[in-house]
Amino acid sequence: MVSFLIVYASWSGNTQEVAEMIEETLVAENIAVTTYRIGGGIIPNPRDFDAMIFGSFTWEQGSTPDEVKDFVADVGYKPDNVYVFGTGDTQFGGDALFCHAAVKLARFYASPYEPLKIEQSPRGIQQEKVIEWSKGVIRHWKNLTE
Repeated sequence: MVSFLIVYASWSGNTQEVAEMIEETLVAENIAVTTYRIGGGIIPNPRDFDAMIFGSFTWEQGSTPDEVKDFVADVGYKPDNVYVFGTGDTQFGGDALFCHAAVKLARFYASPYEPLKIEQSPRGIQQEKVIEWSKGVIRHWKNLTE
């Protein structure tokens, strides 16, 4: 069975909500999912999964949170097939810095798929955006492995 690891950092709960929606979408498509909240115990080994989905909020004018940087260092290598999502708030830095942590993580991991960017909480039309992005990740991953 195909298995994905969802890793995320969340303070306000917004990034966690997105991670949960992504998980629901993947499970509905018969993908086994392990979810890990950064800082929540023993880090799963990304090598044990077919792909990793990485989520982060953006902090302090476009910065990646320290706990996310620590997680990357603790893993110690760049897994293949990493997809990235982020939550942010355009009132802090405007469009140029919106979800900039996700942009930086996608670049760092050479993610083959455009990162998902969610303004604060994934409610309303953004909920559909999360679901569509998740389905796009599945299609993209399947195309890589066929």
